[in-house]
Amino acid sequence: MNISLRVSSTWRARTALIVLLALILGALLVPALAPTDPRAIGDALALRFNPPLTFDVERHFHLLGTDGFGRDLFTRMMLAARVSLLVGLAGALLAGVVGIGVGASAAWLGGWIDRVAMAVSDALLAIPRLVLLLVCASLWPPGVVMVVVVLMATGWMGVARLVRAEVLGVRAHAYVESARALGARPQRVLWRHLLPNALGPAIVAITLGVGSAILLESGLSFLGLGIQPPQPSWGNMIADGRDAIVVAPWVALAPGLALIATVVACSFLGDELGRTGNR
Repeated sequence: MNISLRVSSTWRARTALIVLLALILGALLVPALAPTDPRAIGDALALRFNPPLTFDVERHFHLLGTDGFGRDLFTRMMLAARVSLLVGLAGALLAGVVGIGVGASAAWLGGWIDRVAMAVSDALLAIPRLVLLLVCASLWPPGVVMVVVVLMATGWMGVARLVRAEVLGVRAHAYVESARALGARPQRVLWRHLLPNALGPAIVAITLGVGSAILLESGLSFLGLGIQPPQPSWGNMIADGRDAIVVAPWVALAPGLALIATVVACSFLGDELGRTGNR
């Protein structure tokens, strides 16, 4: 299955890549070049709720304004992008790795291993993922590691079922039977012949899962169960700005728009991978 992304093929793919690259560069460069610490609380009375595109009393320019503690919103939003992108990528990739391992093992070994693995997968898929996330997040202290582990533990099931179906389809091909007839070990047949030809749907699912993981992490942080202040996250930034939505709407609007743009870009990229693979 050809899953190479033709970047110049559609405007959606180009837009998605531009948005994601801009976010990554901003997350790396903006906090490092900022004149003030985006976590430090400044003179709240003098600096709080400065509107976008204005200078404060200390002559610092604020592209997106300041929050209720006088902190530059653009710098904090880019610092939060580090956390959200890291958590989303790590959670989706780890969930994908676990799903690929479970699905490939279930299809290749068969028997009771296949039945047990798919029964567990079906049972977890029957429970809404948000409910699983809330239950798991309430059992352990909140933080980056906890969010990544919870995203991994609740996101592998769909990938496992996709990989299992693909491996079952590919193993019936003649070249797999030929490799086994020539004496290739089962491990070599699985890793050399089956998995490379069965990973296409899994890669698409992982790409789409990045946006879903970022959205779920932001939801947990919004509820106070994810990334904790003073470490900024798009979710807790939106939560901080909800009380000032009338007097300073930019405090919640800026991270909200960044979150939407990132999730939509990941969805566009995953959709384009799927379209390219089906051609």
